[in-house]
Amino acid sequence: MTDAEDRKPRSDEARTVYDSEVTSEFAIPQGLATPRAGGESETTSEFAVPDGLEVHPPAFDEPEGSAFSTPKMYRARQAPPAFTPPSGIPVVSLTKDLPWQDRMRTMLRLPVAERPAPEAVHKSEDEGPAVPRVLDLTLRIGELLLAGGEGAEDVETAMFAVCRSYGLDRCEPNVTFTLLAISYQPSLVDDPVTASRTVRRRATDYTRLAAVFHLVDDLSDPEISISLEEAYRRLAEIRRNRHPYPTWVLTLASGLLAGAASVLVGGDLIVFVAAMLGAMLGDRLAWLCAGRGLPEFYQFTVAAMPPAAIGVALTVAHVDVKASAVITGGLFALLPGRALVAGVQDGLTGFYITAAARLLEVMYFFVGIVVGVLLVLYFGVKLGAELNPDAALGDTNRPLWQIGASMLLSLTFAVLLQQERSTVLWVTLNGGVAWTVYGAMHYPGNLSPVASTAVAAGLVGLFGQLLSRYRFASALPFTTAAIGPLLPGSATYFGLLSIAQNQIDEGLVSLAKAASLAMAIAIGVNLGSEISRLFLRIPGGAGAGRKAAKRTRGF
Repeated sequence: MTDAEDRKPRSDEARTVYDSEVTSEFAIPQGLATPRAGGESETTSEFAVPDGLEVHPPAFDEPEGSAFSTPKMYRARQAPPAFTPPSGIPVVSLTKDLPWQDRMRTMLRLPVAERPAPEAVHKSEDEGPAVPRVLDLTLRIGELLLAGGEGAEDVETAMFAVCRSYGLDRCEPNVTFTLLAISYQPSLVDDPVTASRTVRRRATDYTRLAAVFHLVDDLSDPEISISLEEAYRRLAEIRRNRHPYPTWVLTLASGLLAGAASVLVGGDLIVFVAAMLGAMLGDRLAWLCAGRGLPEFYQFTVAAMPPAAIGVALTVAHVDVKASAVITGGLFALLPGRALVAGVQDGLTGFYITAAARLLEVMYFFVGIVVGVLLVLYFGVKLGAELNPDAALGDTNRPLWQIGASMLLSLTFAVLLQQERSTVLWVTLNGGVAWTVYGAMHYPGNLSPVASTAVAAGLVGLFGQLLSRYRFASALPFTTAAIGPLLPGSATYFGLLSIAQNQIDEGLVSLAKAASLAMAIAIGVNLGSEISRLFLRIPGGAGAGRKAAKRTRGF
């Protein structure tokens, strides 16, 4: 047979086989066994058991071969607790007549899967809440609270209350010193919606703070229907409202505060007037620096100079007054007690980043005060001013004068904090009680000033929390101004004076005492607040109490 005949197809059938073998990609290669023919398709799942592998049914006496097989040590009667117990997760009953702070804090500390479902949404439109707008409203409310000095835990509680009032229950707020963030996830399979906001400016206005708390209280009330537009309108009114006290009243209040503090440490009428003038002059200089855009560090430095300068001038002029009382009174008006209490409170409640930032801010303010006073004292010593760091300031023979001065100090402090007029009387009485307890324990009882200060501050926090729960408002207006008489003004002054006179060891000891007193105030206020919650009905019954953080228990 020739080559031409060999290349020529022999028949139509052979041509068909030849073409299919060449052109078909599904053709079976030579040498591969033909698959078995059957009525059903072969299993192609990745979960199919490979050929040659023997599968045994799960048994208790055989090793575990699958993630779905029962463990060999498993016994039905001694089954470990599952994620969801057989009886179900206990229902958290939230009493509606409790303050929203306690109800929202209880739910916020529960895991997301254990939180009770929100009630029917009645504050939003029929088609459901506008999630981005609800988150934006929540962040704006949180910004006002954080800028007003509220603690991080209370800010998170308020943000959670706003979201839940509009039906967004699966939300997680996050608060730091300068950043607010909130995340909402509709379900386990949906993408979360996250929004954030930066807090750049801080202003102390407790009247605005109380108005924001009242708005959150109305939003949390199931019997009050507030739409998103109405909530935005009320929030805009709160932002536009002016401070309740004009500037000249604030300046006069700072002067009266310094004068009351000087009387509190043993000053007379001349000392009262001198301290008042020095504090008012320092306040005006600080306002001038603020108008020029200088940071708060330099504002505190400038504000601390006039009281120290007047005290040194009286000493150089050989006026028979207690110059140390004048300088101490001026320091009382500048010590950042509000930021200190908020910082320690954040640290005790587990917000360590925010607490560290707040305490760092307090340190900068304190360093600014130190620089301003040390500059004046240094030049005063060079001019021959005879300032005695060992002079005793306290006067135990005038308890009524000191109680009156402490109440005046608390009243003026409340005015400086822009509090509502309805709360000024309560905080004034609370400050008088604080100093009475401190004086009774320190002078007749001969207890250490640190322990006396801690007990007095604890009572301030206790009464402040009870008053705030009674009025469904923030506790800051009832506690911050009341701790004014307890601030360590004299210990701070004597420490700075010893350093100016090159007595470093004595100065550091006195400053350490001032720091101890400040920490005693902050811890006492927070402890009093926690004790007050023991007397309140916690939502959820006896088994669903106020859960604390477990991350500091060694694991």
